[in-house]
Amino acid sequence: MRRASSGLMPIVALDRKANRSLQGQIYDALRAAIVGGELKPGQLLPSSRRLAAEIGSSRIPALNAYAQLLAEGYIETKAGSGTAVAATLPELFAHCGPAAPKASSADASGRHLSQRSGQYPNFVATPRIHNHGAFVIHQPAIDQFPFHIWGRLAARHHRSPGLKPLIRIDPMGTPALRQAICDYLATARAVRCTPEQVMVVSGSQQALDLCCRVLLDPDDCIWMEEPGYFLARYIFQANGCRLVPVKVDAHGLSVTEGEKACSTARAAYVTPSHQFPLGATMSAARRIELLRWAGRANAWIIEDDYDSEFRFESPPVASLQGLDPNGRVIYIGTFSKVLLPALRLGYIVIPADLVERFQAVRFCMDIFPCYFSQAALADFMLEGHFVRHIRKMRLLYGQRRAALIELLRREFGEAVTIHGSDAGMSVTASLPHGFDDQDIARRALERKLWLFALSPLYAGASRRNGFILGFGSTPSSAMPGAVKLLAELAAASRQQGRKTKRARSST
Repeated sequence: MRRASSGLMPIVALDRKANRSLQGQIYDALRAAIVGGELKPGQLLPSSRRLAAEIGSSRIPALNAYAQLLAEGYIETKAGSGTAVAATLPELFAHCGPAAPKASSADASGRHLSQRSGQYPNFVATPRIHNHGAFVIHQPAIDQFPFHIWGRLAARHHRSPGLKPLIRIDPMGTPALRQAICDYLATARAVRCTPEQVMVVSGSQQALDLCCRVLLDPDDCIWMEEPGYFLARYIFQANGCRLVPVKVDAHGLSVTEGEKACSTARAAYVTPSHQFPLGATMSAARRIELLRWAGRANAWIIEDDYDSEFRFESPPVASLQGLDPNGRVIYIGTFSKVLLPALRLGYIVIPADLVERFQAVRFCMDIFPCYFSQAALADFMLEGHFVRHIRKMRLLYGQRRAALIELLRREFGEAVTIHGSDAGMSVTASLPHGFDDQDIARRALERKLWLFALSPLYAGASRRNGFILGFGSTPSSAMPGAVKLLAELAAASRQQGRKTKRARSST
């Protein structure tokens, strides 16, 4: 093959004050010129000696940069011809360039993506990540976690884990943790299961995704509580399911309304022990109705029991799964809210005849969960630390809940309706018409106050305005100022709404 003329010397600008070595700077400049098309395939390059002289460096950095480019296939050498850009580069770039097969959708730049990826909302770094003020939802009192105990348990397994658990591949999770979860659920939640039915997962989101993959096909209908948990909604939509909003009242999801909307739905997603976000506890009658419907419709019930450990007016409510005689309920729980969000550990209780399918899908997703965090959590539960921590947090959260409700009543009086105060780590405060909860939440961020608006959790046009106020990570001392600021923002929003209404009337 005939070599192209070397032409002009490639531009290599060295900065001797930069952190990058001279060799690295030469490599970067030449690689960028090759990839960008400034240096063509087959084009001769100057010798390392000449290049070093031109850029004012010793020969060693130039030699080393050429050696790295040669090893990576960007350049080639041939006796008697010198060094040139690799002639095979056009073929390599053709395989990964713009001629790739067309997918089903495209982003703004025209690069083709799957339609499914477009069903996921963009990730936004929420204020919670940046620790903005009071009322973050689903955030426990991290400063109360017994890190000294956890550290000791984790160190125990890191020091001498043994070979067998390190090489064991079990998509269900470690036997010790599954046994501990099974024992706890039988006592505290009246869940009926064996350890063989418990699968350890990376939080409730992975649990929901697994349920979709195993139980549902694209275009299958699924009942969703209205209002309901937004992240569950995203998972079902991304898997191609058709969401059927079903009204929630003081007794939980209305089975009658669900059957009117879609009696042949393939599944129902419910939070029966503490409905998110309105906090209702599904009545016994509704639970029996829901189980009977699932039997008639050959449907599944996905029970998300996300924070039922914390109940203040009565003992914890028994699970829906414990009433199920036909293996129609898939029960999901998480440790993220009761212990630490960073643990990313949850579990699914799977009907016995579905375990094999869940195992198969889980293995293809991520094989099995991390051993070390499971081992530490198993000891944390088996040695009694888990139950003691929950008792301690129940007392603390009860005090914070009472303080928050008293402050809301003092500032808003009868104008506020408080939902879901009997359990959990948050209360929902709904406001009468005339307020814009999303506008208030945006203004609150500017004042370092974190408010989660209620209205976006509705799928239909009929919505309540209000806020979900987390008190788990909010000390009682921080609440008075935060509630006062909320009242000020709400009053300003209502006044602005009146002005807008008068302006529209005048036109």
